[in-house]
Amino acid sequence: MSSHDLESLDGPLVLVGAGKMGGALLEGFLKLGLPPRLAVVIDPNLPPEAAAALAGAGVTINPEPESIAAPRVLLLAVKPQVAAEVLADAAPLATSGTLVLSIMAGRTLAFLESAFAPGTAIVRAMPNTPAMVGKGVSVCVPNGAVAPGGRALASTLLGTVGAVEWVEDEALMDVVTAVSGSGPAYAFLLAEEMAKAGVAAGLPAELSARIARATVAGAGALMDASDLDVATLRKNVTSPGGTTAAALGVLMDEAAGFGPLLARAIAAATARSKELAG
Repeated sequence: MSSHDLESLDGPLVLVGAGKMGGALLEGFLKLGLPPRLAVVIDPNLPPEAAAALAGAGVTINPEPESIAAPRVLLLAVKPQVAAEVLADAAPLATSGTLVLSIMAGRTLAFLESAFAPGTAIVRAMPNTPAMVGKGVSVCVPNGAVAPGGRALASTLLGTVGAVEWVEDEALMDVVTAVSGSGPAYAFLLAEEMAKAGVAAGLPAELSARIARATVAGAGALMDASDLDVATLRKNVTSPGGTTAAALGVLMDEAAGFGPLLARAIAAATARSKELAG
């Protein structure tokens, strides 16, 4: 599916919730070719300046529900805590031709299906915050009503803000949440702790913060640009007996190093994701 397909959607794309992630997705859709006339935003808490900018671009903002044509896509981008309340109003918009795309964390396919008519095509997706700069990754799981065309449409939409992956087992979404959904925080913490360690070793605080941040960002950009696996990239910057090897001897300790620590962190995040999903 290409930008041409978004230009010729046979119905509007209705975005419910235009916060940071929903807003980033909408921006990506419009850049890819979604005509503003086919974009509808439902968000009573949208800041006036954002509403004015979108309306000025031709996007329909908070129309009366009865005036909305049958959506081709109904994108749910609200906080999971308000899901039940929002779905009560949004679900009646969906028709047999609507693809429901949910990016609400922890809200399962079963939860979503309970709000919509039987046979509604639903994709549950977990994007992460780098989507806001076009460098995200979204992992998706479909329900049984999603046809190949629905998958392609979801991939095109989410592909506007980064990579897209699919799983067939929804239980894996808890691990996805722990690895990619929460993962940016781990990278931010790495930069934070590197900066602190640099200060402890004698660097000025501002300098240490700048170079730690730039190093983590640069390493991410290098991984993104390289076809090499990450273990090879690591080995390529590790000279035997050198400074990197000395540091990695600590970080790769089998009992107390970064590996077992991160494994415990991922397990904790996975368990919490399962708790939140009920």
